[in-house]
Amino acid sequence: MNEEIIIITETAKESMDLSVKHLEKELLNIRAGKANPIMLNAVMVEYYGTPTPIDQVANINTPDGRTLSIQPWEKTLLPEIEKGILQANLGFNPMNNGESLIINIPPLTEERRRELVKLAKAEAENAKIAIRNARKDANNEVKKTDTSDDLQKNAEIDIQELTNQYITKVDEILVVKEKEILTV
Repeated sequence: MNEEIIIITETAKESMDLSVKHLEKELLNIRAGKANPIMLNAVMVEYYGTPTPIDQVANINTPDGRTLSIQPWEKTLLPEIEKGILQANLGFNPMNNGESLIINIPPLTEERRRELVKLAKAEAENAKIAIRNARKDANNEVKKTDTSDDLQKNAEIDIQELTNQYITKVDEILVVKEKEILTV
């Protein structure tokens, strides 16, 4: 196979890989009923006038499966952290005990579980679209190369096989996440 086509195929593979990694990261943000510090990744805290991610101003722990404990590095940040959590609109109601914030994670209702599954499916679909776009870009690049039609067709077949592998991987990741969300 032509070296130019190999580079195009590798670039498509890297792009598809990034799509899958992005999906995995996005799915981590969808909570499945268990407490996880990642749930607070979207929370920004006003720190000396600068919006700062919560994990850069506090330790976040999970003492048990239903509780998050947030211990700020500076006690004066407690109200700001509390405000940041409420503004992030995560559905959490932090309790301030003067030393730290405690968040009890409520069990998910059946309706909420279904909403989360829809959200997970939407993220998976976005990943599939990104993978298909990588395929389209790679096929367009192959057509621009100065190689024979046979080599171009073979490259397109290889790129399609790669696309199918990544789409299958996305589907597998989604099945695992759906099961995690729906398990009570």
